[in-house]
Amino acid sequence: MLNKFARSFFTRLFTPVARLFLRWGISPDTVTIVGTLGVAGGALVFYPLGQLFWGTVFITVFVFSDVLDGVMARLDGRGGRWGSFLDSTLDRMADGALFAGVAIWFFTGGSNSVIGTLALLCLVLGMVVSYARAKAESLGFTANTGVAERAERLVSLLVVTGLTGLGLPEGVLLAVLAVLALASTVTVIQRVLAVRRQAFGAEPDPA
Repeated sequence: MLNKFARSFFTRLFTPVARLFLRWGISPDTVTIVGTLGVAGGALVFYPLGQLFWGTVFITVFVFSDVLDGVMARLDGRGGRWGSFLDSTLDRMADGALFAGVAIWFFTGGSNSVIGTLALLCLVLGMVVSYARAKAESLGFTANTGVAERAERLVSLLVVTGLTGLGLPEGVLLAVLAVLALASTVTVIQRVLAVRRQAFGAEPDPA
């Protein structure tokens, strides 16, 4: 849902910036790499120090590079398999850093091992969600279904983590992470079933 509507809005918003960057000779790959370093750096420096609000502000600035690099690639006519591969690979690194940063803080200074454990669980399940789709597509199937896609997971995590840094009760973050873990589990199951239907629709069921 967020991917569909938010990307359309931000594409229009960032198109002038994308044109400017291209005139300056900045490549889409450079934006992708800098954006990932900014997100990962912010998550692994600010969050473990307990700076949940300012960490979220810093990270949010770089999160939008994920839209900007795509707009630049389309304008420059350089969108293709390489750009898609680089973007997807670095997205996984950024996502992992975000949940890891939250987990580190709550296992240490935050002193809430339940939140830390849920953050790690979300990290693992998020990777499985992405892997299920990538593996399905490599085999010629489609698996872009699910209730917990990347945009939903990131927005939920960043908003609630930032507000927690401003005094929102930690129970809210705990609840959001629990919902994200459940939604990610459901998404994995949905994608597995989607691929199974396609596979057995094209091939005889061995059973």
